[in-house]
Amino acid sequence: MKLRRLALIAIPFLWLLTLFLVPFLIALKISLSEIALAIPPYSPTLDIWGGWSAIRSFLSELSFDNFIYLTTDDLYWKAYVSSLRIAFFATLLTLLLGYPIAYAMSRARAEWRPALLMLVILPFWTSFLIRIYAWIGIISKEGLINQLLTWLGVIDQPLQMMNTDFAIYLGIVYGYLPFMVLPIYAALDRMDVSLLEAAEDLGCSRLSAFWLVTVPQSKQGIIAGCFLVFIPAIGEFVIPSLLGGSHTLMIGAVLWDEFFSNRDWPTASAVAVVLLIILIVPILMFQRSQARGEEGGQ
Repeated sequence: MKLRRLALIAIPFLWLLTLFLVPFLIALKISLSEIALAIPPYSPTLDIWGGWSAIRSFLSELSFDNFIYLTTDDLYWKAYVSSLRIAFFATLLTLLLGYPIAYAMSRARAEWRPALLMLVILPFWTSFLIRIYAWIGIISKEGLINQLLTWLGVIDQPLQMMNTDFAIYLGIVYGYLPFMVLPIYAALDRMDVSLLEAAEDLGCSRLSAFWLVTVPQSKQGIIAGCFLVFIPAIGEFVIPSLLGGSHTLMIGAVLWDEFFSNRDWPTASAVAVVLLIILIVPILMFQRSQARGEEGGQ
């Protein structure tokens, strides 16, 4: 029995070790290095076959200069702040749109729910890049929306929707909406409807019963959905690049430029490490919320 438990525990730990801890340590090591005109484009490199003397020499050459450099250039902290701002408001918009959808799905007739659930999941069957790229043909100056509004006589000149914050919010809300809808729907679907009937019997209006019963009962789904949208939205690169244009300042674009345009791997790795540290806070909050939800459900 102990061996079986150990094997069950070891599998996810090995998975995390391979796909998270090892890449993080590699990025951390590069972030403590210096840029170099070589392959790889940083120094020093670790020679594990050189013995302890080589390892000590390697460790002595590492420094935190790249992290200090991030504090001296306004570009980086502005990118972090801009990414957090866009991710926060995009998450809020996704919640405002996703909650009514999830609520309507949970209150639909039982035979309709599988079809509605399939409609929410259906976009995942298409490439994320293609789905975001399709919005260019919808919101560009020659796109479908401007053509429709011009044909209806609503506008005389095409609206500028591309290369704006509006386009970024639209892309994030569209791309991550299922991540908000699904956990909220799961929470609402498990809710005991008799609690609403009891609240109404005690004198609550339907609106009061919704705020006092439905919303608290779906709290875990709301928290899960917000974190599932907020965390990846901070480091989003595809949506700002395609819809936001070159003026958009987000940390994902900064990472791309440092890695591929400037070939400054140490600075780019430092940016990635700081981003990961920032994301650890909501990730830990999400895990704590999930643990509390499981304890409350027992």
